[in-house]
Amino acid sequence: MLTACGGGGGSPGETHGAYQITLRAERTELPLNLNNAGPGIGGNAHYTTVLYVQATDNGNPIPGGEDIFGCNTAYGLSSGPLYYLDGKDEHSTDVTQPDGSVVKVPNAYRSITLPSNAGGASFHFHALDKAGTATITCSVQDPRDKKNVSASINITVGAATGKAASILVEQTNPDLGTQGNTNNISTSTAINALVRDDANQPVNGATMQVEIVGGTASAGARLLYGAQSGSVVRVGTTAGMGLFSVSSGGSEGSILLRMTTDRADGDVANGIQDPITQLFPVTVSNQMASSNLVISAATLPEAPYGISYATLLSATGGMPPYQWSVLGGLPTGLTLSSNGLISGTPSGAMGGTSNFVVRVTDSQGETIPANMAITVGAPPAPPPAPEPVPVPPLAIGGCSGASCTLPPAEANVPYTYTFFATGGSGGTPAWTLMGAAVTGLTLDAARGTLNWAGPSVICPGPRTVSVQLTRGTGTVIQAVTIPVTQSGGTACP
Repeated sequence: MLTACGGGGGSPGETHGAYQITLRAERTELPLNLNNAGPGIGGNAHYTTVLYVQATDNGNPIPGGEDIFGCNTAYGLSSGPLYYLDGKDEHSTDVTQPDGSVVKVPNAYRSITLPSNAGGASFHFHALDKAGTATITCSVQDPRDKKNVSASINITVGAATGKAASILVEQTNPDLGTQGNTNNISTSTAINALVRDDANQPVNGATMQVEIVGGTASAGARLLYGAQSGSVVRVGTTAGMGLFSVSSGGSEGSILLRMTTDRADGDVANGIQDPITQLFPVTVSNQMASSNLVISAATLPEAPYGISYATLLSATGGMPPYQWSVLGGLPTGLTLSSNGLISGTPSGAMGGTSNFVVRVTDSQGETIPANMAITVGAPPAPPPAPEPVPVPPLAIGGCSGASCTLPPAEANVPYTYTFFATGGSGGTPAWTLMGAAVTGLTLDAARGTLNWAGPSVICPGPRTVSVQLTRGTGTVIQAVTIPVTQSGGTACP
C-alpha cells in the first residue's frame, strides 16, 4: 500500500505535487520478424527492445512496492508483444523439445503489472511477423487522491511498402466438374488472391487483371466477377484480397489462370507499368470413384533459356484431387508445384534435355510415376567483357511469335484487355492500333487498354488487328487475334 510523503518522519522542507510519469524505449522501430524468432536480451536480440517506465513525486522517485505500474498494448498489433524476461517461472512456460529436453519459453502478454524499484521499472517489447504500429501505455495511481497518471509511446514494426511484390492464391473447391456433369460436382469455385508487398503485408486497394491463359479444359470456361464474365476480368481487392469465381466448360483437364497486378501503383485500370504475375491451375474432373489413374501422355513444350516458362501436367482417373511431385532433377530454375504446374525461368550453365520422373497421387493414396523430359534452349553466348549487358528486346507481355491470341470476346458483353510492355530501353510505353479498323474496337494510347464496346454481332470468325508498341527508341508491331463467341460463350458456327 503506497502512502503519501510529508507526514510524520518526513523532512521539514519536503513538498508534494501530482505524480509525474515517463515512458521511453531503447528503440521505437523494429524490423519485421518473418521467421518468428523468440524474444531475447542483448546485442543479438534484433527484434526485442527494452522499455523504461519512471514515476516521480515533486522530482523524487515514488515509493517502491509490488504491482505499482500497469502497462498494456492500447491498440495496434493484434499479437501479444509484451514480455517480462525476468526469468521467473510464473512468466514462462516449460516446452519439451524433440530430443526430450525441456526449455523455458517466455510468455507473451497484452497487459502486464510491474513493481516500483527506485520509482521505476523495465519490461520488453518483441516484434513478430505483422507490420504496424503499436501504442504502449503505462499508468500509476497516486495513493493520496487515487488519481491515475499515464504515459504512452509508439513502437513501429517493419515498414509495409504498399508496393505489390507477390500474389498468394487459394481455391475453395479442390476440383470442378464439367458443365452438365451427372455426378453433381460443382461447376464453379471461388478463388481468393491476396496481393502482398515486400514485407508480406496486404496491399490495400490493389487491383488485378485475371485471365484464362491455357489448359486442356479452358474451352468454354469463364471468369466471374460482379457484372463481368469472360476469359478476362478486372478484380478489385479489400485489404489486398480479391475474390472471383471460375466456371468450367465442357472439357475435363486443367484451366490455367494468370493474375497480374501493377507494382507501380497497384492499379491495372490505368495501365500496367511494372507487372507482378502469378499462375494458378484449376482442375476439372468428373471422377467420383477410383478407377485407373493415368498420367496424360503429352510432350512437354521446349523451354527457352532465360525466359519465364509454365506448363501444366494432367492426369485422369483415380479420385481427385491430385498431388504431384518430382523424382530426379528438373532443369535448373524450374519447379513442380503440388497441383501439377511446372514453372520458373530455365538457367544453369548450358541447355539441353533433362530427364526426370514425376509422380501423381490421388486422394485415396494411389500413386503412379511417369518418365518425362524437358528440352531447354541453349543459353546465349556471353558478351565480351568490355561490352555492356544487352537490354532485353522490347515485346508485348504475354505474346510471342507471329501472332498473339487474346481471351475471347462474347457478343453483347463489353470487352476489355490491358497490354503491358516488357524489355526495351525504358521510357513510357505508347500504344497504337494499326491496320484495318474493327467497329467499336479502340486502344488507349497511354494505358494500353483495348476496349470493344459490347458488339451486338461478332460471329463468324475472330478479329485480327495489329498493335504497335513504342518505348524509348524501340518499336514493335504485333499481330493480335481476338477469338469471338456467341452470347453465353457458345462457339461461333
